[in-house]
Amino acid sequence: MKQLQNPIWLMSSAYNELNQSELLDAASKLGAQGIDLCVFRKDGARADHTATHLDYESFSVEDAKRTLEAFNAKGLRLSLGAFENMIGGNEDERIKNQNHLLKLIRIAYLMGGDENNILVGTFVGYNHELGNEIDGFQKNLDEYKRVFEPIVAYAESLGVTIVYENCPMEGWRSSRYTSTFNNLPGVLAARKLMYAMIPSKAHGEIYDPSHDIWQNTDPVEVIEEMDISRLKRIHVKTTRMLSSKARVEWGGMYPMQQVNEQLAVKAGVSIPQNDWDRHHYMAMLPGFGGTDDMDWNSFVEVLHDRGFSGPFEIENEAKNSKDTHVLAAINQGAQACINFLSPLLWNLGSQGYQFTEQKELKIVSREDIPVMTMDELTKS
Repeated sequence: MKQLQNPIWLMSSAYNELNQSELLDAASKLGAQGIDLCVFRKDGARADHTATHLDYESFSVEDAKRTLEAFNAKGLRLSLGAFENMIGGNEDERIKNQNHLLKLIRIAYLMGGDENNILVGTFVGYNHELGNEIDGFQKNLDEYKRVFEPIVAYAESLGVTIVYENCPMEGWRSSRYTSTFNNLPGVLAARKLMYAMIPSKAHGEIYDPSHDIWQNTDPVEVIEEMDISRLKRIHVKTTRMLSSKARVEWGGMYPMQQVNEQLAVKAGVSIPQNDWDRHHYMAMLPGFGGTDDMDWNSFVEVLHDRGFSGPFEIENEAKNSKDTHVLAAINQGAQACINFLSPLLWNLGSQGYQFTEQKELKIVSREDIPVMTMDELTKS
């Protein structure tokens, strides 16, 4: 059987200091085939791993044409994404996040949507007020359906697919809260339930195996159990589990909890040093700076066995790369990751392992449509 060829893309959140033109240059020089273009709200509440590489406020038909031509000039393809809490948190922020997602769906439509495989990535988030009630998880599923059913229908009407990322966002709230489950699609069961509630094919998922590793779940088994038709992207990030005193004290099932600092010192007990310091792991890029706890050979094999040919997107949150805030180290991490993946994903030729199936984006001509809001959407 001929080996499937998966393109390798960059997620632009690692390049938040670059403008779009500089980002395209960097991706092209590194040998990537595309970019998952982060388009976070400039006035959003998130401060971690965000970037805004597209002017979303007044995006026009002409802007769509210029963007497609700019990506084609560098031999790159693209998707869009902004990953925020859509069903929980501050109500005003929640509505702004929902309206922003609708803007990105419109932008994807103007650039060809599914015709150009331009998807729109998002989180779902989690409503802890509902979650703290009896049957709280089911109530979050119901809230997801209430919010997303009209959004998915809107996307479907425009020929655009929405994709959810599976990060539980374990550090998204203060470590003074006991729970670290802050994004509904953080487990496979939730995603299966979500598709059963909204059967439309206009939504699917971005799967990041690193999030399942620290949940003591084998990503290979997740791929075997999922509806593979829903899988549109792989996020390339990996995890090294830490053997530490804290893990012995708090175990591997539940997060490390915040308690009175003086009491913790007196008892000799470890407590979180920051909101993300709760599950005893370190984010890494495969092939850069050491070994990790991911079997990439088996992971790629099961994906190919199941027919997945979509992009592998490098999401650089590695301590020794993105977190250094040194552009050269960020590029080194991406280059090492591409070199690591290429023998697994690409065919061997006279020039080594190369991706040979790149196609240009179609320069589409779409009729302009007005910006939609949730208020208008739910009234229509």
